[in-house]
Amino acid sequence: MRLRFQGKKRKAEIVKIRHPCQAGAFYAGTAESLKKQIENCFLHKLGPGKIPEVVKDGPRKIVGLVCPHAGYMYSGPVAAHAYYQLALDGKPEIVVLLGPNHTGYGSALATMNEGFWRTPLGDVEVDGEVADEIVRESHIVDVDDSAHRFEHSIEVQLPFLQFLYGSEFKIVPICFLMQDSVSAVEVGQALAKVLAGKNAVIIASSDMTHYEPHESAMRKDKLVLDAVKAMDVSELYSVIETHRVSACGYGPIAALITAAKILGAEEVKLLCHKTSGDVIGDYSSVVGYAAVCFKK
Repeated sequence: MRLRFQGKKRKAEIVKIRHPCQAGAFYAGTAESLKKQIENCFLHKLGPGKIPEVVKDGPRKIVGLVCPHAGYMYSGPVAAHAYYQLALDGKPEIVVLLGPNHTGYGSALATMNEGFWRTPLGDVEVDGEVADEIVRESHIVDVDDSAHRFEHSIEVQLPFLQFLYGSEFKIVPICFLMQDSVSAVEVGQALAKVLAGKNAVIIASSDMTHYEPHESAMRKDKLVLDAVKAMDVSELYSVIETHRVSACGYGPIAALITAAKILGAEEVKLLCHKTSGDVIGDYSSVVGYAAVCFKK
């Protein structure tokens, strides 16, 4: 918590802070080391190869992104491809962050509607008005801070966003413990209705196949990514179930696909697809990472 003072009488208001649970673990724990780590992700041989400059008056045609959420040493270069494209596209005012719930805490579909999320790069404000609109429109998303307290899938996206935009944007985090297709589509439809006409981007946080040989992971991931590129939610779930794909954020991806179609996305581009084996050289048991961009 932190104190914020209002008015001449300096009335104290207690502000809720969601503290980082992965600083010093999934990513570096100090501001300077974290900035350097993100720079290295952009410059990495598996990354885009250069550090982006934000085009402040960019076209803002990106509706959404799929980004991985492992430790930066593993998935950071792949995530950098997505954030490189976002930088060239301009500056969103609202970022809706969709991530799977790995911890099991909290409501099945949970957002926060007040406070700030903290990382070593500073604090980012939750857009309470937009969060409340999504809760009202969806009827299935709850306000439940506990779902977010120890969850990494959304948190690890924030430093990349702060590297580009400082704290000059607001977020709406939504954590998916329940990832069935009906719920994901309902969330996506609500997002599309609430975000229509707003300068917003949706980020679906997901890693792909977990702990299989590289060739198997790449094959299964390709089936998933083909469904994503076709913006076909039914095919996505069919692939996940038929081939037993262990991608962890298929619900957030399905919600993004649903919202992107309604919001006018016409181009879906796979920016990068690698595995942990490509990073460390051990291809016996890998995790897949993909960056995907949805554009109007």
